[in-house]
Amino acid sequence: MTTANDILTKGMQCLVRELGEVGAEQFISIVNREKMDYTKWRENLFDEMTVDEFAQMAVEYSKEHPFKGKKAVVL
Repeated sequence: MTTANDILTKGMQCLVRELGEVGAEQFISIVNREKMDYTKWRENLFDEMTVDEFAQMAVEYSKEHPFKGKKAVVL
């Protein structure tokens, strides 16, 4: 089971890896300051993208991040 602390730790590691320490702190500061609704922001994130553009991004992502886990078994 993943705890809230595990999620916060992994999230911060991702932010630092992608944005650096200063960028990660800036991101957190912006999110806190703006009181943004993350769910609503994500709902609109791909509105301007065509289905083909989205599909191409998905293909590129899967090539860069191949699945390394176990396959799910459907009963």
